[in-house]
Amino acid sequence: MARINRRAQEVRKLSDGDLAKELEEAHRRLFSLRLQVATRQIANYWEVANSRRRIARLKTVQRQRQLRQAAAKKE
Repeated sequence: MARINRRAQEVRKLSDGDLAKELEEAHRRLFSLRLQVATRQIANYWEVANSRRRIARLKTVQRQRQLRQAAAKKE
């Protein structure tokens, strides 16, 4: 559990621009991994799941920031 919290904290430290770049890189990595799975070039299938989890973490932090900004504008 501590490892997961540490990963989330690392993502939260990123700036908005860096977060967008990381998200784009993660999507590219997932695409590449899916291609490797389709052509049977990959040995570690768990990398696909890890990549999807990384994307989910990045999107979650991005959405939290959007909601925080929207709440700040309402006040």
